[in-house]
Amino acid sequence: MKKKILVLTLALMTCVAAMAQGRKALRINEVMVDNTESIVDDYGLHHGWIELFNSNFGPLEISSVYLTNDSTNPTKYPVPLGDVNTRIAKRQHVVFFADGEPNKGTFHLNFTLTPGQDNWIGLYDADGKTLIDQVVVPAALTTNRSYARSADGVGDWAVRTGGANDYITPSSANIIKDTNKKIETFAEQDSHGFGMTMMAMGVVFSALLVLCLCFYAIGKIGGSVAFFNKLRARGVDVEQAREAQITHDSGEEIAAIVMALHDHLEAHDRENTVLTINKVKRAYSPWSSKIYGLREVPNRR
Repeated sequence: MKKKILVLTLALMTCVAAMAQGRKALRINEVMVDNTESIVDDYGLHHGWIELFNSNFGPLEISSVYLTNDSTNPTKYPVPLGDVNTRIAKRQHVVFFADGEPNKGTFHLNFTLTPGQDNWIGLYDADGKTLIDQVVVPAALTTNRSYARSADGVGDWAVRTGGANDYITPSSANIIKDTNKKIETFAEQDSHGFGMTMMAMGVVFSALLVLCLCFYAIGKIGGSVAFFNKLRARGVDVEQAREAQITHDSGEEIAAIVMALHDHLEAHDRENTVLTINKVKRAYSPWSSKIYGLREVPNRR
């Protein structure tokens, strides 16, 4: 019983340590203080919002971490337990609305952000003491502008205006890739599509070749297995048969066997179409026998 309790305790401590280690990769990624035109919450209302990013290459459970705008109160808003949406997939985002109405749901904070002044935002671990990430949103940030990292989870902070090359990206990557340089380069170098055609045909024929080789190998293996199974059923030593199959005769031996077979098979080929009739000569013939010419003497009694 004590061993089971010890094992469970160690497993629990390992899980807690792993979760704590993973949460260090959680980042404040983008913030909008004054929102009148950006995204709306699940009630259709505009509020300031805070985007978090999971920079891990694995899912991360963020329940029981704390968000706050007061450095003297690090446990101001604890992310509730029991919500399946608090499990963030790898390299994905989640948005919290700073509307001061936590009764509306898990992603509604119990504080608001104030336009026209610096807003400090902190993210604390479940112990309420370990600071995971923080940011100071400048007072100069105007309405419908966001303050974001240059890339997801890393890089310097800068103001986003929402222009063509300056996207505001709640719940999505901070860098939106709308073009692919590799595809564009390939299109320039292969304007007629010959290269793409050859690549496609090469892939198809390569796949067919691999399939043919696989089927050939399977047939060989199946034939060998069936052959040795027959030998085993007849009581033949399989190992000796396998060694005999591996050991091949030399060229001289094969040539000698072929010549012997040739001489043997060709020995009587000339007589195959010849009919030989020989006169049978006998030293005795019943027609010339004298015993049949003798008279029988009467037996007198």
